Amino acid sequence: MVVDEQVLYSVKNVKKHFPVRGGLLQRVKNHVKAVDGITLDIYKGETLGVVGESGCGKSTLGRTILGLESLTEGELVFNGNNISNYSSRQLKPYKKEMQMIFQDPYASLNPKQRIGDALEEALIIHTNLTSLERRERVLQLLNEVGLKEEHYERYPHEFSGGQRQRIGIARAISINPSFIVCDEPVSALDVSVQAQVIKLLRDLQEKHGLTYLFVSHDLGVVRHLCNRVLVMYLGQMVELAPVHKLYENPTHPYTEALLSAIPRPTVGRKRERIRLRGDLPSPSNPPTGCPFHTRCPIAKEHCSTEKPAWREIDEGHFIACHER
Repeated sequence: MVVDEQVLYSVKNVKKHFPVRGGLLQRVKNHVKAVDGITLDIYKGETLGVVGESGCGKSTLGRTILGLESLTEGELVFNGNNISNYSSRQLKPYKKEMQMIFQDPYASLNPKQRIGDALEEALIIHTNLTSLERRERVLQLLNEVGLKEEHYERYPHEFSGGQRQRIGIARAISINPSFIVCDEPVSALDVSVQAQVIKLLRDLQEKHGLTYLFVSHDLGVVRHLCNRVLVMYLGQMVELAPVHKLYENPTHPYTEALLSAIPRPTVGRKRERIRLRGDLPSPSNPPTGCPFHTRCPIAKEHCSTEKPAWREIDEGHFIACHER
């Protein structure tokens, strides 16, 4: 996919903190800092991968960008329009441009609703098509994602996992969006089916000029699909780079540890597995200074008290680390 240098979505110091309540009156006792100060630009036509351990805030970032979670702080600028404080009514024309492919294709479908009706819902809300035109559009969508016209009348339980994810993809592209958040769309699928769905996502991106935010824990998939990769830890950014630079020269100690876990089938090229000490700290009580210092193999004393600056170490390659 050819990436345009024009910014489609600008995320500025975005934070999403969830209140933790307790006691008889359910007062707010603390906050879970799921996303804690993300600033980045997403370019038209690119696939930006977001990786990190479970609980690092990847999915929450995607949901917040789409408006499915309210902002705690920060700005969201879509196509030059600041939509941070828009009401649901004001967001409606922008929601047509932003869609999501969910991780679990079965949970995202109504088991009592025919697939054809499920795919028509967005068309009813966002278009003025007649019932006949909507049906024709749905049949076109089914064909576009590799399904058959007779599938229109079937229910979710009659499909395999891969087919249900194709339906989820068809629903996401039904109203011609420009931006799609893919929330681990292949993690629940068999490896052979994963390859088919990834190819479908690529083909649709080429055909419709789509921009993807691809959330995943599968670093192998990210390497083959994404243009740039953002590495998150405890809701914060630790490294951002073009995909080839990140995989060939991971700089942050956390990124090195993540990539060391990828199997390397090439004979004679072994990579020593980096095993991090300790457990992931709680996002409701993150460490001071560098968020990674409690598990970092090269941490120094000042890492526990001073937060590292976000800086560019090479063209397009950014990092937050005192020691690198």
